[in-house]
Amino acid sequence: MSSEKLLEFFQPESVAIIGATPKEGKVGRAILENFIKKFKGRIYPVNPQYDEILGLKCYRNIKDLPESPDLAVIAIPAQHVPSALMELGEKGCKAAIIISGGFRETGTQEGAKLENELVEISKKYNIRVIGPNCIGVFDNWSGVDTFFTTKMRRPPRGYVGFISQSGAFATALMDWMAYHEIGVSRAISYGNKIDVDDVDLLEFLGEDDKTRVILMYVEGLKENRGKSFIETARKVTLKKPVIVYKAGKTSRGGRAASSHTAALAGDYSVYRAAFKQAGVIEAESFDEMMDVVRIFLDQPLMRGNRVYVVTDAGGVGVMLTDALTKNGFELPITPPDLKEQLKRILPPHCIVENPIDLTGDTDDERYIRVLDLLAKRDDVDAIVVVALPQVPGLKGTFIEYLAKLKKECNKPIVALTIGSEVSMETARKLRENGITVFESPERLANALKALRDYSLYVIKHMVD
Repeated sequence: MSSEKLLEFFQPESVAIIGATPKEGKVGRAILENFIKKFKGRIYPVNPQYDEILGLKCYRNIKDLPESPDLAVIAIPAQHVPSALMELGEKGCKAAIIISGGFRETGTQEGAKLENELVEISKKYNIRVIGPNCIGVFDNWSGVDTFFTTKMRRPPRGYVGFISQSGAFATALMDWMAYHEIGVSRAISYGNKIDVDDVDLLEFLGEDDKTRVILMYVEGLKENRGKSFIETARKVTLKKPVIVYKAGKTSRGGRAASSHTAALAGDYSVYRAAFKQAGVIEAESFDEMMDVVRIFLDQPLMRGNRVYVVTDAGGVGVMLTDALTKNGFELPITPPDLKEQLKRILPPHCIVENPIDLTGDTDDERYIRVLDLLAKRDDVDAIVVVALPQVPGLKGTFIEYLAKLKKECNKPIVALTIGSEVSMETARKLRENGITVFESPERLANALKALRDYSLYVIKHMVD
């Protein structure tokens, strides 16, 4: 399937909202307000009870619409959805997001019957469908926004594309990313996926020039889509990183997933093997998932496995050495030529072995001199900067230099800082300058491992 067939979901020129309403607190009103705020195209509310809603002409039924809408959003009771989808098909609409729940996920025969009707209608009229039982599409570039959760903050425009089977998790994650100022391109919650599924959306975001990093929350793939997922992921991961959080890993979690969105959770070991085969990065926790997203957004590919640590705290340097070594990194013994250079520019009490300890009386200039030496060396694949700002001589002027150095040397430079207000302020400045910053050695090492593993995968396949 060509991803161009999904463009109507993300770049429509007109949208019909079936179930739009002026009533406060209703899903149909929240969705209509979203489109009024940001969407630049034509908006057609549809509800037989009103002539006008929020200043827009309202249409009594789908047949009365002045044109076939590029996209329809359906938010009406489940029993009325099949007839609405049929009318849209007769009108010529080719893309529909079905927000409504009450289908197979209910576990009832009636819900399954209604869902089967939707499948048949979709095929008969060649309508692409996202849903049902979903919150749909949030597109930061076009203004399409069917996320009806009014308390959710919208993240800034950016380059993370997010695919989620769970609508509630998608909402929470968008809110979290907004709070942490992580930019999003497009986010999609697809619910019961009677038509458009993870594989289709992965292919779309893989070709999307507004998306640089793809994040997926997966409960289960369709029974016949495992091979397609691997084939699609293999193509996409050579162009951009794909990070997956697989829910339903345990037998009990699998049961919860199957009752949540009618997912086939499947054998987790099969999923794990498939992810590895396709070059997909699997995150083991929420923290790891977001750490990995950040490092992929900020950092270039890693050419090798050799890491140097520069620190103003010897104890944290030891902790990092343990964490990095456990993740398979090499922390090289400082070679004689570098050792000699370091001795010339550092006071005698500083430690020039890797990790290089500038000690607690350091200042910004000491960092700058050492980092300048490391950045120019071909035997350094990544640099970890421990900047505990509690030391009196550190004012933070090294941060801008660090950002400049990262661009020039084209190798990963990440930072670690621990503490309260002064540490948080240092972390903020580092992030603003494109330096991925962590609060613990273990989280830093895990994220850097994901960057290394993905880098080696891409380099290997480019050579092949």
